[in-house]
Amino acid sequence: MPITSVNKDLDALTMTVIADFAATRERLWEAYTDPRQIEKFWGPVDWPATFTRHDVFPGGWSHYVMTGPDGERSGGFWEFLAVDPGYSFEVRDGFADDSGNENTDMPSMRMTFQFEETGEGSRLITTTFFPSLDALEELIGMGMEEGMTSAMSQIDDVLADLESFAVGRAAEAQILSDTQVRVSRVIRGSVEQVWSAHHEPELMKRWLLGPDGWTMPVCEVATSVGETYRYEWEDGHGEGRFGFTGELLATDPPFREVTTESMIGVEGEPSVNELTLTPVEGNTLLTLVITYPNTQVRDMVLATGMTDGMETSYARLEEEVLV
Repeated sequence: MPITSVNKDLDALTMTVIADFAATRERLWEAYTDPRQIEKFWGPVDWPATFTRHDVFPGGWSHYVMTGPDGERSGGFWEFLAVDPGYSFEVRDGFADDSGNENTDMPSMRMTFQFEETGEGSRLITTTFFPSLDALEELIGMGMEEGMTSAMSQIDDVLADLESFAVGRAAEAQILSDTQVRVSRVIRGSVEQVWSAHHEPELMKRWLLGPDGWTMPVCEVATSVGETYRYEWEDGHGEGRFGFTGELLATDPPFREVTTESMIGVEGEPSVNELTLTPVEGNTLLTLVITYPNTQVRDMVLATGMTDGMETSYARLEEEVLV
């Protein structure tokens, strides 16, 4: 059990949890900032979490749902107030309803996460600041301390699993819900480099191609919210032309953007793509959460070999652009 102390200060309205780990500070930081990793331990043992958003930058948000043993669901969010990469972050932590919106019937709290190096590895100091004594007593009474203890009991296994999250591992798709899929890959390059490669047409035409032999004759990029983009591809003979178009819904350069996506010439409700870039030890964790109109469309797209095509493009990105 990594927790070494829990201190509740009723005068200061705080609860401070200190936990020590054999892993390095950088590895511990990565576990908290990678949605694939944090969802393996953020919920108690019998209430695993699924993160559909995890933006570790000031102004970013995290959305997650914990699912109980009988299918019960409990939603939550983080609003990132400050981030010192590798060392600390501060969030507003609260409850969310089934739609992901803040549940204002429950109190929200301010939490700080401080990552330190020790002679044996690393230490995490988590301090929760409650808005009132009533809120402190209510949340402690709901089992907040026991929940954190149960959650942290799972971290050591995640920290020991280096292979599943290593640089060089191919792009992987994870089904999050009936309509959502998350594609993840660590890219060898900085966040700024990877962002530019997704937004500069001449760079995009060099790597965003899928199978060898295809070209990207049309690359019209949206740069402001409300603008539309249009991408088209064709094979080496100038045949098989297809493409996608959509609208830029939100952008937080160089960390996150949200777009719609529709195949040109095909009617129907568009999908929504949420791209997040997170720095990880000199590289970039690329996370793409895709929300499809329904389960049938989700399964149809996955069956096309989408993830393999994306991996071909990401490998080309590393080899030809981020050299």
